[in-house]
Amino acid sequence: MKKYGLIGCRLSHSWSQQWFEEMFRRECITDASYQLFELDSVNDLPCWAAENRLSGFNVTIPYKEAVVNHLDDVDSAARAIGAVNCVARCGSRLIGYNTDAPAFAETLRPLLAPEHRHALVLGTGGAAKAVVYALRQLGISATMVSRQPQLHPGSVSYAEAVALSQSHLLIVNATPVGMYPNVHNSPWPDFSCIGTQHLCYDLIYNPSPTLFLSSAAQQGAATCGGLAMLHRQAQLSWDIWQSNA
Repeated sequence: MKKYGLIGCRLSHSWSQQWFEEMFRRECITDASYQLFELDSVNDLPCWAAENRLSGFNVTIPYKEAVVNHLDDVDSAARAIGAVNCVARCGSRLIGYNTDAPAFAETLRPLLAPEHRHALVLGTGGAAKAVVYALRQLGISATMVSRQPQLHPGSVSYAEAVALSQSHLLIVNATPVGMYPNVHNSPWPDFSCIGTQHLCYDLIYNPSPTLFLSSAAQQGAATCGGLAMLHRQAQLSWDIWQSNA
């Protein structure tokens, strides 16, 4: 039995196990399992992964950046992003990948209009870095938005982001704000500046829609939740694990 899983700090919001178990049933895969692992730290990651005999695992908040320094190698795209959300075992080595970036790009591309050439990315963590990387691959300029822009060179404050939103018509939430169980929170401070030309994308898929997306939709914006991205990055992770098996 090959073991796979998801590591993070708090995982009550996650639907990853459900997705993989449904995929195993659909494809009649009987020699694999997928579990959720809530970890207080990733400092002993190689030993932990070996003890649990994992063939591969996904990584979520808050460890996408932290795991990079605990792996034997990281592929070129994940290294450029600075974040890993998929780890594969290759013999005794742990190799890091990023499936968030291509999954985001693939699910965003069909929604884009010519006016969506400048984006605001809410957040500065591993997910936000993957989004920025994907946007730039698509030829879209991206500006990170932070509650502490002084700590993140090149980012802007949320007040500055509101002003920029008249020209930056793509807004992506890459923070956990609004995620289950805190469903009554939204990262965006002022929806009066959102209009019909805006496209708002939330990486969060639980709840669906988030308060961010429902509020943007009320202003006439096009919206997209994170469920399709979740499914795509999971499939890409599975493909990576099988190629390293």
